[in-house]
Amino acid sequence: KEKISELELAGKERSLAILLAAYIDVCVNCGFLNRAWVTLNNYLNYSNIKISDVKVFDLLYYGYAKSGNVEKLLELWKIMRNNNIKPSTLSFTHRIECIAKSSKHNKDELLNTTLRVMFDEGISINKLFVDTKWRGDSRETVLEAIRAVRPNFNPSVSKLALNYNNCLVNHLNKTEKLNVTSPAEGLLCTNELKLLFHEQLKKERDLYVQVKSIERSQSTELVTIYRDKLATLQSNWEKVIINAFQRDLAGLHSLQQNIRRCGYELNIYPYLTVLNASEYKDIIMNEIRKLAEGSDSYSPTISVLYRELGSQVRLRYENKVKCDEGLLNKLKGIYLEYSRWYLGPRADNCILGRHKWKTVAHKYQQGPSLEPDIPSWPPNVLLGIGKFLYNIIMREIKVDVNMLRKNSNQERLLPAFYTVYKYSNHAVKEEVKPHPLLARLLRGACLPYLSFNVTEVPMVIPPVPWNSLQSGGYVIAKTNFIRLPHQAVLQWKRLNEAPTSHLFPCFDSLNQLGSIPWKVNVPILDLVIKIFNDGGNSKLAIPESPSACPYQEPEQTPATQEEKYQAYKRRMLIRRKKAEMFSLWCDALYKLSLANHFRDKIFWLPHNMDFRGRVYPCPPHLNHLSSDMSRSLLCFAKGEPLGDKGLDWIKLHVVNLTGLKKRDSIDERLAYGNAVLPLIIDSADNPLTGKKWWMESEEPWQTLAGCMEIRNALQCPEGAENYISHFPVHQDGSCNGLQHYAALGRDAAGAYSVNLSPCEKPQDVYSCVAALVEKERLKDAAEGINIAQILDGFVKRKVIKQTVMTTVYGVTRFGGRLQIAKQLKDIDDFPKEHIWPASLYLVNKTFACLREMFSSTREIQDWLTESARLISQICGQNVEYVTPLGLPVVQPYSKPSKAIVNKNNYTTNLNCHYGMDMFEPNVMKQRNAFPPNFIHSLDSTHMMLTSLHCEKAGITFVSVHDCFWTHPKTVHIMNKICREQFVSLHSQPVLRNLSEFLVKKYSYTERENDFFDTPNIKAAKNNLNTFLKQVPQLGDFNLSEVLESVYFFS
Repeated sequence: KEKISELELAGKERSLAILLAAYIDVCVNCGFLNRAWVTLNNYLNYSNIKISDVKVFDLLYYGYAKSGNVEKLLELWKIMRNNNIKPSTLSFTHRIECIAKSSKHNKDELLNTTLRVMFDEGISINKLFVDTKWRGDSRETVLEAIRAVRPNFNPSVSKLALNYNNCLVNHLNKTEKLNVTSPAEGLLCTNELKLLFHEQLKKERDLYVQVKSIERSQSTELVTIYRDKLATLQSNWEKVIINAFQRDLAGLHSLQQNIRRCGYELNIYPYLTVLNASEYKDIIMNEIRKLAEGSDSYSPTISVLYRELGSQVRLRYENKVKCDEGLLNKLKGIYLEYSRWYLGPRADNCILGRHKWKTVAHKYQQGPSLEPDIPSWPPNVLLGIGKFLYNIIMREIKVDVNMLRKNSNQERLLPAFYTVYKYSNHAVKEEVKPHPLLARLLRGACLPYLSFNVTEVPMVIPPVPWNSLQSGGYVIAKTNFIRLPHQAVLQWKRLNEAPTSHLFPCFDSLNQLGSIPWKVNVPILDLVIKIFNDGGNSKLAIPESPSACPYQEPEQTPATQEEKYQAYKRRMLIRRKKAEMFSLWCDALYKLSLANHFRDKIFWLPHNMDFRGRVYPCPPHLNHLSSDMSRSLLCFAKGEPLGDKGLDWIKLHVVNLTGLKKRDSIDERLAYGNAVLPLIIDSADNPLTGKKWWMESEEPWQTLAGCMEIRNALQCPEGAENYISHFPVHQDGSCNGLQHYAALGRDAAGAYSVNLSPCEKPQDVYSCVAALVEKERLKDAAEGINIAQILDGFVKRKVIKQTVMTTVYGVTRFGGRLQIAKQLKDIDDFPKEHIWPASLYLVNKTFACLREMFSSTREIQDWLTESARLISQICGQNVEYVTPLGLPVVQPYSKPSKAIVNKNNYTTNLNCHYGMDMFEPNVMKQRNAFPPNFIHSLDSTHMMLTSLHCEKAGITFVSVHDCFWTHPKTVHIMNKICREQFVSLHSQPVLRNLSEFLVKKYSYTERENDFFDTPNIKAAKNNLNTFLKQVPQLGDFNLSEVLESVYFFS
């Protein structure tokens, strides 16, 4: 609803402010105060973009405060006033600190003058101590200075705000006597955790973790030769990198010495001095190894590589600032006190990690603040740094192409990396590839260790509780609360504007999930590693080595165009197959190597979320969100006795995993589990040599893990009920997206088909849809339609399941067609030449049957889709909403970024601002994504509510989106909570609340209607106003039925 020109100007002003803030902060920390002063003055006097952000000035004030340069600070203060910029609380804090550290004789006079000006601005002395994020010893310096002129002043700290402000969770604010034990009770003592804290801190300061590879390698003479040659190369490269970096940096510095020529422009020189040369060398060497180990068929584009390399510099810089300002010592004290509470017993009746962390931190007022306000580096800065460092890699890193030839003594040096240009999605993309000899050398060396970024590896201590947008997860390594693309600034703005209390439920859910300790299921790990190193097994989803990929047989020279095309097609298929095998093999190698690294350790998985609120573990490889094999490797570190029903729950879980009894009742499944008990025991005792019953399961590795747990429980001398189990039992939602739609619309028929209503046996929506599709196919076949006849006997549940499941999450007909085609391709008897017409036929029938079955779902989906189209098209804004738990969401789908980096002298071109999600929305993506994003947010809200209430109940809980895990002993408690919270969520007027939010934000008032609007524009605005209020009508389904539905989650 704002003019594009105004949004463009706001975007440019914000972009310049971000660039200047980052630049001045780096200059201040590197001692380039004069450079920062000159640059700021240049943009104030000569830029056509206005600087109105006081933060830019505050950063330079901090530099003058550290050096005690009062004259310069007051001169800058005058300039700020002349530009009509109002000083902030932080401005006065730095002014007072500067006076205190100066050598002036009239300090008292200067301090009293500053206080008078501050009072005139409506800022009290105590406000300085409440609002300021302190750095180094600033707090003590300012307090001493104020007491010099106000001897009786003592700062009073405001009371902590810890309680929720949301009707769904307000009842959890009540304090009551609870007997809650620690998730890690009995696993560690305080002294052990103290040692582990130092181990974790060292890893995070190093940024990389070395992990021993599980790949079986022969220590042959050839491998030794390859390793020696690689070590020599790397040693030479390190010297070359240091020399090249120092030379290029000196050249850049020489260029900047001539101020007239540089024109006071922002440039990357200060960013290349924030670390010492050896640290830049380490960053480049890690990048070289990553590039050399990359896939032959895929690599990120050059801009992604630049940005990621620039990010490595930024991470090290942030760690350095935290260390230099004494933050680590304070953090250590707070963490160790928090860890004593975490390990228990919890005598203070506090059950939330956020409460305890904030309470402990509140006592540590001295020293730096726990959340230093370090400005972020914008994308074009990261690109510039990355380009500078990549120039060294591309230009200086050489390899002798004759080094592996036995009879050659002549050295022939060629670049170790080169660029290739690929045409993809109507654009030419630049990629970096290693020289084939370097890739061969690295593979032949079979290096015994893998290198991981520290945020890709689980923690060996409990994560820091999320208590703000900037603080949580890893100890000092940067962890983003929300995973957002770099250009998505609007959601960050909404998050910063939102009252912190609105985010407390999200913080606490992430904290609960991250507080659960894990361990590796060693018997399963050893078995998987054996199969992996023996060549893999495609049936068990253990990837085969890429070397097993068949080579292209030599062919006769094709004579015709068709033969040439077929030969090319065969080559491409083999190349694609090899690339897929390599990717899967590397993925398994990383997972298994990390699991082996933690085989005798306890570890934790810090969590964060995507922009919709969906929760994910931060470590991407070893976690419970991955494949069947990966999930089977993990179990709870803390065990619980099975109790009376625990063994039955494990049996049910194993039967569920097989996929053989989806339509049977709980009693029938349990009876089947007891009937196949001999096969279960045989699978556990002889997994590779017995009857191999477990291998026929849909989820074979988790099934085998369950078989072993059942055997162990039955062999327990004290009886199965006393067996201490670490095994997680899952309860999975029944097509969870459709469950939310049915509850939103109170659709009784839809609710019954997705098990919201009680029934004797579970309803299987996938089988129902498959039956309807088959019914339509029979009609068409009778009418002589050829493709319907060909599909006879092939319309099965498995073929259409994925399409039905993802329909509510926004899958298009094209995407659904690809899903069905993949399933048909896996059926051996289906004629492969008919896959495409058959998949097109089935996707159309599946969509039609779904719309027929779920009429209420269709209405809600259509309303959400059309609302998003009208908002993005008429208002020209991205669609926003707030989840029921208070998380602001902004859909980050905008038109392509206009960001560029000036290639001359690495200066940033400020005439081009990077694309923001404040304007120019992509209408098609906005409309298609709104329904699935909103449902994902509801799905996540339900999970978070379940998480918070399970924590209060004192039971272990983790989730894989709509699949909830707990100990066998506590499944019944989790099931009760899960149903209660689903009812609680949907008892809120979710759609009406959404409509009211959209109307308030996007509808046009009479005042906003332009007199010069054309009739079409007026009609469009009126249509928007009307449509946003037209919430779909609700049906007559009684939500309380969910409480009695056995198969809602089962």
